[in-house]
Amino acid sequence: MNTDDDFMALALNEARQAGKAGEAPIGAVLVDGSGAVIAAAGNAPIATHDPTGHAEIRALRAASEKLGNYRLPETTLYVTLEPCAMCAGAISIARVKRLVIAASDPKGGAVWHGPKYFEQPTCHWRPVVETGPFADEASALLKDFFRARR
Repeated sequence: MNTDDDFMALALNEARQAGKAGEAPIGAVLVDGSGAVIAAAGNAPIATHDPTGHAEIRALRAASEKLGNYRLPETTLYVTLEPCAMCAGAISIARVKRLVIAASDPKGGAVWHGPKYFEQPTCHWRPVVETGPFADEASALLKDFFRARR
């Protein structure tokens, strides 16, 4: 298990678990340069009573704690949805080397949409950003989740 498909499948599993818990179904998996999973998380701002409880933030926090360093060079972060501005900022500060995104988010995303965080001159670290696998699956998870709540 060392492909983008494998790691994004893990992120999708985290997203499904978050959705089952009543959270927006978004997942993130952080992998080191050797292909070992360092951390995985789903969205949990409701359960944690924490507005920063996004999947990306939770995975970065868990990895930083595990490794004893807030800088996470030589890592790849797999996310099921384009990160918001808060998460893009955290990814930059953590010095994540590569960011793989399944589904774009024209409304709240900040990588390809909105502020395009990594293109700003004030951004000090820019990961390599790639479109990842399972965009349709990640998007369907979110659409189904929100459709059921309307």
